[in-house]
This record gives sequence, C-alpha cells and structure tokens, in this order.
Amino acid sequence: MVYELVDQYDPLLTQKTQRFDFDNPPIDPVELFENMRDTLVANQGVGLACPQVGLPYRMFVMGHHSVPDEIMAIFNPTIVDYSGEEYTEEEGCLTFPGLFIKIKRHMNIRVRMAIENGVTDTINLDGFAARIFQHEYDHLEGVLYQKRANRYHLDLAKKQKVKLDRMRKKNVRQAVA
Repeated sequence: MVYELVDQYDPLLTQKTQRFDFDNPPIDPVELFENMRDTLVANQGVGLACPQVGLPYRMFVMGHHSVPDEIMAIFNPTIVDYSGEEYTEEEGCLTFPGLFIKIKRHMNIRVRMAIENGVTDTINLDGFAARIFQHEYDHLEGVLYQKRANRYHLDLAKKQKVKLDRMRKKNVRQAVA
C-alpha cells in the first residue's frame, strides 16, 4: 500500500515521534516497512520518515527508489557518534517538493537501529547515506531541514523554488495549448 504524504503544514512534522514498540506493535513492522518502501518508490525519493505519512513512530526507510530491494528499514534509531568533519550539500525533501537547500551535515556517523524484525545493530555510515540518515532522523525529532539551513541558503532556495514553479506552470500551459 502506498501512503499519502501529509501537507507541509501538518503539526506532526514538528513533533518528536514515539518509540516503535516491537513487544506490542501498533502495526505489523514488516507491513509498515513494505508500505513505507512502496511509498518511497512511488514518490521517487531516497528517504521517507513516518511523520511524513502521518504516523507518529520512530521509523524511516532509506535507499534509492530505483533499487527497491536495497531500501532499508530503520526503527528506533539513535546517532551514537558524529565525525568531526562536516560538509555542505543541497538537500531536498518529499514534503517540500522543489525546495533544495544547502545544509551542513556530518560526513561520518555511527548509528544504532533496529530493522523490521526487531534485531538491533550498530553500523557506520558515510557520505550520502550518512546525509540521508541525518535528514530522516531529524524528521523523527520534529526538526525540518529548513531549521538546519543558514538564512542566506534558505532565502536563495526559496527564490529558486519560486522561479522553478513559474517555469513549470508556464510549461504546463504551453503543453495544454
């Protein structure tokens, strides 16, 4: 089943999520993972957190939509350690289509998490995988990526989105005519 994405103004997006209880699951964890994976693929993303589909659980999926079999389920994650090195890259978000903001993130992180069967593991992530994890982890903490941006990069991204939206609207009108 493909979930519907919530509106960008949904209050759940700015609230901390609740731990997923494997002993008394509110929803079958395998079913939740499959639905989240299907939703990520349908929306052509690389990460999707439960609050983005209106669910208050500490769970997200990550992986490239073009390789569904490699998409990972992440339940009850914690970031155990950050590297000292940070870098700035552009990020987008399925909740805010067309808004690409330069965000500073850590290059390397060590994380503890459970997968859909409840087994817990600690792994190291770096580069793009670390960036996705940090972005989705922020969703579980009720932190939107705009809050991580400096004012200059946020304003620039908003201006670029307005231009992009105008161009898309113009192209749609021309295609219909």
